[in-house]
Amino acid sequence: MRRRTFIAASLGAAAGAAGHGAAGAPRIDAALHTGAALAFGTTVNVAVRHRDARLARAAIADALAALQGVDRLMSIYSPDSEVFRLNRDGFLARPDPRLLVVLGHARALSALTQGAFDITVQPLWQLFNAAADGLPPPHARGLAGARVGWRRVEADRARVLFGKPGMAITLNGLAQGYAADLALAALRARGIDHALVNTGEFAALGAPRATRPWLLGVADPREAGALAATVALDGRSMATSGDYASSFTPDFSHHHIFDPATSESPREMASVTVLAPTGIEADGLSTAFVVMGARRAHALAAHLPGVDLMTINKRGEVWKSPAFAAKAA
Repeated sequence: MRRRTFIAASLGAAAGAAGHGAAGAPRIDAALHTGAALAFGTTVNVAVRHRDARLARAAIADALAALQGVDRLMSIYSPDSEVFRLNRDGFLARPDPRLLVVLGHARALSALTQGAFDITVQPLWQLFNAAADGLPPPHARGLAGARVGWRRVEADRARVLFGKPGMAITLNGLAQGYAADLALAALRARGIDHALVNTGEFAALGAPRATRPWLLGVADPREAGALAATVALDGRSMATSGDYASSFTPDFSHHHIFDPATSESPREMASVTVLAPTGIEADGLSTAFVVMGARRAHALAAHLPGVDLMTINKRGEVWKSPAFAAKAA
């Protein structure tokens, strides 16, 4: 499943977004340093505000290495990745600890959302993607859907095992957010207090200016180049999932996000943007909430500490949680 989060960074003071209270305001003489690399099929970026250029460059290098390390480990395309080998063989011995962390989070999120989030939907994406300009017939969808089931993935330090032949996973709904978390950890380890990480999902430390937060623009799901909202980050991470990111039909009725219960794309939501304490939470919840629909998503988010969201349905109706609305324009 190819999943891309389309959030346009509004770089106001050169790189957008903030965490009031995450750290003291940056010194006036602290320059903005940036770095970029290829990962997750796109360009990932790290921006750091610090007065020591050498330290900033070293921190950026560490953060980019963390991002690329997650991509190498969890890519569904690279034959060298552990996820690729798991999908090919149905078994993986001695999984990397980072993979176990993400698999554990996936299982917890599947339970929390009553199966709306499910990393084993990959056979459905493979089926629809292979259909090219058409759509697969119902019987083929049923066969692919029979190989979906998050409870059939067993994982521990010794091995990861699929419980049914033909299963496959995608971590594209978690890996970018998790990578952003690791990048922030690498920056903190270097003593960085003000930074923005962009993996397609966003995570931030501090602020780019003493009186300005990091600002992020959320793309309108239907009008190219337009923004649905501008959000001031407050120390949390942000992720967006939308039907437009990779659609199999012009009307966005069939796309890269699947409801495991129906083997079809959910029909209500155009996009969901989530603010959460960590990147992996924001990433996974944004996908789950598209499947759940606005009413269930907002009801669940209200019980999750530090989680806020904006939902936009296919009719263009926007619903923001109160704390999200307070951060958005």
